[in-house]
Amino acid sequence: MLIGSLGKGFRLPRGILSKQHCTSLYSTIWQGEPTFLEAVDIYFEKAAKLAAATPDILNQIKSASKLQACNNLLKLQFPLKRSDGTVQLIEAYRAQHSHHRLPVKGGIRMAPNVEANETMALAALMTFKCALVDIPFGGAKGGIKVDPTKYCLLEKEAIVRRYTSELVKKSFIGPALDVPAPDYGTGPQEMAWIKDTYEQLRSDINGSACVTGKPLEEGGIHGRQEATGLGVFYCLREFFNSEDCVNSLGLNLGIKGKSFIIQGFGNVGRHTSTFVQEAGGRIIAIAELGGGLVDESGAGLDVGQVQRYQEQHGTISGFPRAKTVLETSSLLELPCDVLIPAALESQIHTGNAARIQAKLIVEAANGPVTPPAEKLLEEKGIIILPDLLLNAGGVTVSYFEWLKNLNHIHFGRMSRRMEEHGKKELLNVLEHQFGNGNRLSEEVRKVLTKGNTEADFVSSGLEETMLVTWEKVKNTAKQRGCNFRTAAYLIAIERIAACYKVNGIFP
Repeated sequence: MLIGSLGKGFRLPRGILSKQHCTSLYSTIWQGEPTFLEAVDIYFEKAAKLAAATPDILNQIKSASKLQACNNLLKLQFPLKRSDGTVQLIEAYRAQHSHHRLPVKGGIRMAPNVEANETMALAALMTFKCALVDIPFGGAKGGIKVDPTKYCLLEKEAIVRRYTSELVKKSFIGPALDVPAPDYGTGPQEMAWIKDTYEQLRSDINGSACVTGKPLEEGGIHGRQEATGLGVFYCLREFFNSEDCVNSLGLNLGIKGKSFIIQGFGNVGRHTSTFVQEAGGRIIAIAELGGGLVDESGAGLDVGQVQRYQEQHGTISGFPRAKTVLETSSLLELPCDVLIPAALESQIHTGNAARIQAKLIVEAANGPVTPPAEKLLEEKGIIILPDLLLNAGGVTVSYFEWLKNLNHIHFGRMSRRMEEHGKKELLNVLEHQFGNGNRLSEEVRKVLTKGNTEADFVSSGLEETMLVTWEKVKNTAKQRGCNFRTAAYLIAIERIAACYKVNGIFP
């Protein structure tokens, strides 16, 4: 079913938690708080009050369902014959929030709590996120309402391929239309199935650009797996390199020695914690579905060892060099310098915000802090680095992958050897003119003459994107007297408004 313009007052039922604490990473919303879609709208409205855009433009890009949730919302239902012979009806969605730029871009998640409001909210967030980091995409999001851990590989493949074929039929996927990517519960394998299904159904020379986050063998790009976590780290590093920022928290410069708690040890959480540990940060706790860990050594958890244990046992629970905690929600409330929620939305809410003891919250996940919780946290002096910027590394590198697929050549192929040759010639001249007969060692020469690989281009491009955007967000927050989240939304809104004006949609 294709739902076009959603009218005033449109609402879907919201989930309500009955327990005192959120104990599952699949939890939805604390009783009485805004839904995720409403939360995005609240943040939008707060920034819109500061924006120079006219009301008609603001209404056009507004994410609230009372005006216009998304340009298009596709709801799908299709049967799945399971390995035991039973037939199950699968529910899925694809939301396209804004077509001010094409293609639209956004991940596909597989989770049991997927529903229309959440999908629309994530699509709206993608619109603002792409605008914030100046990537030429509109926002989209997809979701399949299943718990991927309850299905075998063949069943998951059947689900993903059928979902893709339905998207193709409805023109909801294509290199110039809508480009999905991995999200919670999906990864490179699912993206490979999507690409293969699309190319079977469409004769398109640019077919590999219909989806990003693919395996390298299928047209993926070096650095995509760690991109979101690395983007989080780049912004975190810059925050701790800013005297104004760290002084406001009563901390000293640098990540080294700071204590961190990570919620979610999936792709984003693992890579973020790895980069933090390499920079000298101490991971004192990890909260994960099915059990969490607390460091008792004082030196911090060894992220590499935890990851290897997880790969062997399918869980981090029981890791021998730490204390296992089953009530993982309590780990968010331990004293620390930095709390990094890297799981799902609405994990910090009015039910636990008063007990959060972190000095800084870094939103590696989408929407982990609800608006009422944000107010409580800021009253306690806790600073929040917003998801809109912090986890934009994934879509940034997805953009690089999309460009690579459209150009049909990997970055560095035409320039690497030329760079190395030029550097070697320069070293030869310098050694001859100023070396007094001495030559640099082969090891040093190898380092100095190394040409840029695709991974180097990706890392450099990601760092440039995140640092430039962080500086703009920081300066905007200072100039406009608002927090970092409002500054990020404000930048995004004004860029989208400028796009509408240039396109002649509004005078």
